[in-house]
Amino acid sequence: MFDYSESSIIRLSAHQVGSKAEEELLHLSKKPLDIEASNLRESLLQYFLSHFKVPEFYSFSFSDDDLSLNPVYKYASKIFDEKNDQAFHSASVQLAKHLYNCSDHPNIKSGDFYVAHFSNVNFQGENTEAIGIFKAENKDAFLKLQYSNETFQLSCDNGININKADKSCLIFKTDRDEGFKVCIIDRSSKASAEAQYWKDRFLYLRPCGDDYHYTKNFMSLTKNYVSQRLPEDFEVSGADRADYLNRSMDFFKNNERFDEEHFEKEVLQHETLIDSFKKYKEDFEQEQDLDMNAQFSISAPAVKKQSRIFKSVLKLDKNFHVYIHGNRDLIEHGVDEKGRKFYKIYYSQET
Repeated sequence: MFDYSESSIIRLSAHQVGSKAEEELLHLSKKPLDIEASNLRESLLQYFLSHFKVPEFYSFSFSDDDLSLNPVYKYASKIFDEKNDQAFHSASVQLAKHLYNCSDHPNIKSGDFYVAHFSNVNFQGENTEAIGIFKAENKDAFLKLQYSNETFQLSCDNGININKADKSCLIFKTDRDEGFKVCIIDRSSKASAEAQYWKDRFLYLRPCGDDYHYTKNFMSLTKNYVSQRLPEDFEVSGADRADYLNRSMDFFKNNERFDEEHFEKEVLQHETLIDSFKKYKEDFEQEQDLDMNAQFSISAPAVKKQSRIFKSVLKLDKNFHVYIHGNRDLIEHGVDEKGRKFYKIYYSQET
């Protein structure tokens, strides 16, 4: 996605953002951090940049597409334009205040807040600047053993584990008129009520219109259709649903280009099923506020990530979980003379 092996931290400021809902305080620093020590800089680069793995990009947005009203876009632009310590630190203070005002859910944790300005970040083959915004909410205990006067002393403290990232945002100095290119990390549970405040309330991001999101969205659409609408519209067994999921996954894995008509004929096959799918797609686009592309290049990283939700599992009461990986013809569904439902499975060898 990008290379930070030659990157440097130009400036770094830190603040502590409490939970506004819990009436905790916002502690603001008066000046940027001193990070002259080389080993500290190396550790900070690892902590800030090494966790961005998946090439899923967003851009800033706001109501009526007026980017000037988005606080993070506004202050990131100021940092890129003014390029001095005073302007940078002033912007970091405003960003900390903005995050604090967004922290009004009782489940949002307090944390250490960092704003960093990077140089020489290689993004899509070109060196550029980037701004990083980070919030560390969780700390780990660590032991420190010190040797002095032929004896050891052991102490315990809490600190940030540089191999973990709670909430991160990286803003590349590119595509400014479209809201910059942005990637994020958020370790919050997606089921939690406060999970979206980092992306939606603080950053106010929208997915970029690229192949990664086109692939991700259509795979999500397919998974939801097979799981929700298909059993409502048709009498299908769990094995049939698993077969449609497997065929869908095979389509995305084995093709470089996506064509919706080709997908419908190869995966869904039957006209009644295709009509049901198209109606569900219209509802899905409206509910999710999406405009699904009918043709795009399939993104291999998106397929890899979405494959986690394409698990074809038959859950039979509380007794059995049957994983189906392919070849629908090797499993039969029926009901015996006592009314008990059953599956009959054929195989060549046991491993």
